[in-house]
Amino acid sequence: MQYKATSPEDYISQLPEERIAPIQRIRQIILDNLPKGMEEQMNYGMLGFVIPHSVYPDGYHCDTKLPLPFMNLASQKNFIAVYHMGMYAKKEVLDWFTSEYTKRCKYKLDMGKSCVRFKKMEDIPYDLIGELTAKMSTEEWITIYEAAIKK
Repeated sequence: MQYKATSPEDYISQLPEERIAPIQRIRQIILDNLPKGMEEQMNYGMLGFVIPHSVYPDGYHCDTKLPLPFMNLASQKNFIAVYHMGMYAKKEVLDWFTSEYTKRCKYKLDMGKSCVRFKKMEDIPYDLIGELTAKMSTEEWITIYEAAIKK
């Protein structure tokens, strides 16, 4: 679902009541674990956690006016989604996450390339999301990103 929000607080205020607490909790865990050099912004109509132009002036290659995305958090129609570009770009992070998820959650992992979908609010592995957020430094993400786009 696309929200017309201008700030994270505005985004959260538009959510259905049952999504507010889980989104706020995930957001705070991401902020508490966000690597140095990254910041929160609205990004693609979602809560975005990015490397700003002040740290990475080149920006995102698809639209250089945008900062380099790292993670996003969104309330979709039937689930909460956490998008982590590092899982898509680095197999070791993906393998670690999928292994840890099965140890910590009772429901099957519902995942796309970089998107983890949480349909059951009571089975969100908040601690694992925090660990995932901190798994990759700003410098490492820039290195992986540049290696992929400069092929």
